[in-house]
Amino acid sequence: MELNREHFRAIIFHNFRRGLSRQECFDELNSLYSDKAPSYSTVKNWYNEFNRGRCSIQDESRAGRPKSVVVPEKINAVRELIKQDRHVTYREIEASLDISMTSINKILHEHLSVKKICSRWIPHNLANAQKKARVDWCKEMLEKYIQGTSKAVYNIYTGDESWIYAYEPETKQQSTVWVFQDEAKPTKVVRGRSTSKQMIACFFGINGHVATVALEQRRTVNSEWYTTICLPEVIGEIRKKQKNRRIILHHDNASSHTSTQTKAFLTERKIELMGHPPAQVLNVGGSGKLSISCQKIEVLKYLAMDIFSYIGGLMGCWLGISVWAFTDIAETTFWTFLRFMKQYAKRFRHSPPTRNQLLFRRMHHDTMVL
Repeated sequence: MELNREHFRAIIFHNFRRGLSRQECFDELNSLYSDKAPSYSTVKNWYNEFNRGRCSIQDESRAGRPKSVVVPEKINAVRELIKQDRHVTYREIEASLDISMTSINKILHEHLSVKKICSRWIPHNLANAQKKARVDWCKEMLEKYIQGTSKAVYNIYTGDESWIYAYEPETKQQSTVWVFQDEAKPTKVVRGRSTSKQMIACFFGINGHVATVALEQRRTVNSEWYTTICLPEVIGEIRKKQKNRRIILHHDNASSHTSTQTKAFLTERKIELMGHPPAQVLNVGGSGKLSISCQKIEVLKYLAMDIFSYIGGLMGCWLGISVWAFTDIAETTFWTFLRFMKQYAKRFRHSPPTRNQLLFRRMHHDTMVL
């Protein structure tokens, strides 16, 4: 039988009642139990307790903070705080519940199994029919271009118009929310603002950036501008490298792109149309509205990289080509676009950021999703 502390206390109490001194009690315990015997200070303390009239050998209840605050009540309280505010921070939880950062971390990750992630940019909340049309069109393109192995992919050029807004959107860090295991990843719709802005059209192909065309002030995107200014400049840039190169153009179903005048222009120039899934809101080339921050230039870098990464991944999924191959193209297009925008930078306080390829890949490798 192995004796515990209460057994030794009972023996000490027995020796106390027998009239043995503290030293005699300690010597007796040490001779019988050697290393397992309590220390002399323990024997002395219990003799003092018994002299004060104590008869119990049980530990007395103690007031004060428990050893651990990770209890069901605190876990449920943290869960409710997250449900009330998905952006709640560690410090806010600490101030509300008066528990340490270590305990908060344990509750969040070991008991609630939540993680904090950024909301993913999406072009628009598409209906199920629109999503199905997109998938069907992608399958058609994969079959048409033989899973991306067809040489015809080198003749495809894509682009679209996009507003460049001078406002500061919510950053990726500001958009982070707590998500439980059984919940879907959060998304946020790209929204525009009525403020200082510039319309541009950006085009690129599998080999990189082709052309960026700015819309003059007080003009609208219509068939006249598209066929007399925009497309001629784009086609001219393509023809500079290969005069008789076959051109397959991909653009969306905007009225300026599907008008009789535009169709006649493309037919006359012998330019083929790739087609486009009906009722799709985001178009390859950057229909997502891009903004230039007047306060933090980092916002421009993150937001623009999100959009161009999305474009690269989308083209990769459509044509069955390496997603990273098209992301490189989107990245190159992005930096070319920034150089183009320098001429319009006088209305903004900051210049475009310097290139940081490692940051681009690290921060935006997961944004290329259909």
